[in-house]
Amino acid sequence: MSSLFDCRDESQLLAGMRHARQAIGRGDLIVVPTDTVYGIAADAFSASAVQRLLDAKGRGRQSPPPVLVAGVNTLRALVSEVPPAVDDLVAEFWPGGLTIVLPAQPSLSWDLGDTHGTVAVRMPAHRLTLELLEETGPMAVSSANLTGKPAAVTVLEAMDMLGDRVSTYLDDGPSATGVASTIVDATSLVVGPEPVVRVLREGAIPRARLREVLGDLLEPDEAPEDTGPESGGTS
Repeated sequence: MSSLFDCRDESQLLAGMRHARQAIGRGDLIVVPTDTVYGIAADAFSASAVQRLLDAKGRGRQSPPPVLVAGVNTLRALVSEVPPAVDDLVAEFWPGGLTIVLPAQPSLSWDLGDTHGTVAVRMPAHRLTLELLEETGPMAVSSANLTGKPAAVTVLEAMDMLGDRVSTYLDDGPSATGVASTIVDATSLVVGPEPVVRVLREGAIPRARLREVLGDLLEPDEAPEDTGPESGGTS
C-alpha cells in the first residue's frame, strides 16, 4: 500500500520525509518533486532497487536512469574527472535543469544498467529533494511515468501510472516548469580524441544558453530543414 504525503502541509512534511528516507534505505521506490518534472527514485547503490525502478517504468537495462546529487562534491565522487568546461556548466546551471553525462568513477560498486562506463548526473533545484539527497546520498531518478507516456507534472499523474509499485509519494504541487532537463554528453572532454559536448536531449536549458558557456566546445547547431514546396514541409 502506497503512502501519499502533501509536503505543503507542515504536519505531513516531516512524516513524508521520514517515510521517504526509510523507503530508500530498504530498497523501495519513492516519487519526489523536482524543478523539472516528478521523478521516481531509488538508492543508486542498490542494484535491486534500480532494477525495480526500471521494471516500474517498463524500461530495459539499455535505458539506465540518471543520478541526482546534492552538490558538486558528490559529482566529483561519482565521475572519473570533471573537465573545466563542465565546471563552467555546473557553475552556470546547477542546481537546475541540466543533466551531464561523464565517465563514471571505475571504483564505484553500483549497477545502473547498460551505462557503458558513464553516468548521467544532475543537481535539482528543489529544496525538499535536495534535503532528501543530503540524507540518503545519490539517488537513481527517472521521470515518474510509464515508458512512452508523458512525464508526470503532478503527484496524482505519477500515482495513476505507477500505483503501488512506489512505496512513498511526496506531493509539493505542480512542477515548476514541467519541462524535463536538458541532457548533454561531455564524455569526450575526458576520453575522446576530439573534445565536444553533444546535446542528447533538449529540454529546460536551451541550446543557446549552453553555447554562451561552452562556445565552440558545443557541437554545431543542426542546419534548418528545407521546407520549400518540394520538401513536403508544412507551416
